Amino acid sequence: MSPLRNVAALLYLIVAVPLLRAQQITTRDVAPINDVANPYRTVDGWAKLSDGRMWGSTSAVDIDKDGRSIWVAERCGANSCAGSKLPPMLKFDASGGLLTSFGAGMMISPHGLHVDRDGNVWVTDCACTGRAAADVSAPMGHQIFKFSPQGKLLLTLGTAGGGKGTAFFFQPNDVLVAPNGDIFVVEGHSSAAGSNARLLKFDKSGKLLKTWGQPGTGPTDMDQPHALAMDSRGRLFVGDRGNNRIQIYTQDGALLDTWYQFSRPSGMWIDKDDVLYVADSESGSVNPAHGGWTRGIRIGKIKDGVVTAFIPDPTVKPPSTSSAEGIAVDAAGHIYGAEVGAKALRRYEKK
Repeated sequence: MSPLRNVAALLYLIVAVPLLRAQQITTRDVAPINDVANPYRTVDGWAKLSDGRMWGSTSAVDIDKDGRSIWVAERCGANSCAGSKLPPMLKFDASGGLLTSFGAGMMISPHGLHVDRDGNVWVTDCACTGRAAADVSAPMGHQIFKFSPQGKLLLTLGTAGGGKGTAFFFQPNDVLVAPNGDIFVVEGHSSAAGSNARLLKFDKSGKLLKTWGQPGTGPTDMDQPHALAMDSRGRLFVGDRGNNRIQIYTQDGALLDTWYQFSRPSGMWIDKDDVLYVADSESGSVNPAHGGWTRGIRIGKIKDGVVTAFIPDPTVKPPSTSSAEGIAVDAAGHIYGAEVGAKALRRYEKK
């Protein structure tokens, strides 16, 4: 090959191949990624509840600031805490022993969970699983609570019973606190007509600064924005579940990129090395329109967006949500999947 052809080939590798890869990632027509290796083994029954309590549905899990302890918000042995006297907020040590619990009688459907840099615990109550008919005397749900690690209520965002438009929230799905204290919330758990779908930004005191997004399928529209994560560069990753994609924004709402290769995101986690973990609980038989994709957890580095590992859902054809919805990764690299359909918290360890 001539020197000029060598140069041309090199330029193609430098310029064209990355562009082709980017086009494959940002198109809705990306081929399903189901066949990459699974380097993890599953550990069932890892976390131990007390006094004979049984696991209910859970989508809310995060890691304590110590990097080892695990926080979970569990729906009181069922798929709703309405009318229950059980505390939904649970903290486990690294061996699965229960350390503390609190929050009884405060929420209906704990859904998203975030531990900030000071160790405070934030939880969203999406109120998306109904409430007991015998307990309708007072408005409840659609709020966000900030607790101290000991369970003291420090801040409440939103109005009990919910609101739309200039009011908030209605079915808040997830919450994330930026290093500077700004608070980000995604809301809208339904794709039905009249549902909302947006991202809200607050300052650290809870003052609303900005909102963006609206229901739809356009580039900056959203449909069930279900999860939030932030990378080391401060970019916001939004799990736009109803549109089977991840949107990447600046903290002021400018759209930077859109990824489809991680399938239908219910939960997301980004570790200190900018490795992205995405839980898909609704593909396949649960959502035939996205049927070519297998449910499970996809893993890849943010720097290139390539999926390098996949933990598949062992249940082949469930009728409803299956595998992890919420996801978190501790400092040792153990993955925790919070499951709504299976009513479980599973741990995944490297083989």
